[in-house]
Amino acid sequence: MRELQLKSYDYILPKERIATYPIVPKEEAKLLVYERASDKITHTTFKDFANFLPQDTLLVFNNTKVLPARLYGTKVVQDSKNPNTKGAKIEALFHKEITPNVYLMQFKGRLKVGLLVAFEGGIFARILKDNQDSTLGAGFKEAEFFRIPQKNLQNYLQSFSKTLESPLNREEFFEFLEHFGHIPLPPYLKRQDTQADKKDYQSVFAKHLGAIAAPTASLHFSEESYKNLKQNFQNTEITLHVVAGTFVGVQSENILEHKMHKEYFFISQDSADKIYQASHITAIGTTATRVIEEFARNGKLRGECDLFLHPQNKPRKTNALLTNFHLPKTTLLMLVASFVSLDTMQRLYKEAIARNYRFYSYGDGMLIL
Repeated sequence: MRELQLKSYDYILPKERIATYPIVPKEEAKLLVYERASDKITHTTFKDFANFLPQDTLLVFNNTKVLPARLYGTKVVQDSKNPNTKGAKIEALFHKEITPNVYLMQFKGRLKVGLLVAFEGGIFARILKDNQDSTLGAGFKEAEFFRIPQKNLQNYLQSFSKTLESPLNREEFFEFLEHFGHIPLPPYLKRQDTQADKKDYQSVFAKHLGAIAAPTASLHFSEESYKNLKQNFQNTEITLHVVAGTFVGVQSENILEHKMHKEYFFISQDSADKIYQASHITAIGTTATRVIEEFARNGKLRGECDLFLHPQNKPRKTNALLTNFHLPKTTLLMLVASFVSLDTMQRLYKEAIARNYRFYSYGDGMLIL
């Protein structure tokens, strides 16, 4: 069947259609509205978003907060005779905590087990082991982090004695990220983060630190538009911490063979009650959709979500979806097809490209009703 073939989710996007910066003001972003019942397409902007929503809908927002999870460091040359020798520059991306002071990190470059990486603030990481989770992509390793006080730094670089190491607890590690980390912009933006991205790549309702990528449909709302939505519609929030696996394309020619990545989620009892009782739900983003559908299937309020929605595993509880335009051959694109069918998804994307919509994280949006 075509809907199970990976090549069915490919498309050609002109490079100039990739949005590298957000629209200002946010309400000026384009919005493609597709009404399934009538097969009607409307082209508008986010100024009119609320006008298309059913009055009885429950809006579900993902309140995860993006960590400044990208770090830049230097390989430590462990040569006691030449302790000031500097190694190659290293880029690292925090993924998640595994155990106290052991973190899953994605490193660029070849790093052997046991190697040390020096970061700002007197912080070091030691590579403990490779991680073989194929759902995440390449370069993932487990690492421990510790601090070397400035007064002991020279001695440490001469001896590399573990007695001089002061392990970071979770709070200290996140403080380190806050001070020295960079906003982890998606790789397809092909630019360094700026001071503006600290605000732009974060939703106005972000609360709980833990994501390394923004739930991008949420980025379309200003403080004012979010306030207006909350005043005029039922609403609630859930938390799903987006991980690096969201950028990994599907490799299996039959999409049913794809192993989905796992993302931690949390639903309060109040939110669960609202979702359970709602007669109509509009999910603000694919991440909110997956949490709603995970809850609808097993009733869990927290845990790891690896739900894969596609045309043969359709939403059961979510009635409408606000989403951005996604990369080819990704599970996000397959999730969109689970709402509208493969053929309709392809048609909507062709329409968006023809009408010069801006794609991906800082791009325009689509509302499926």
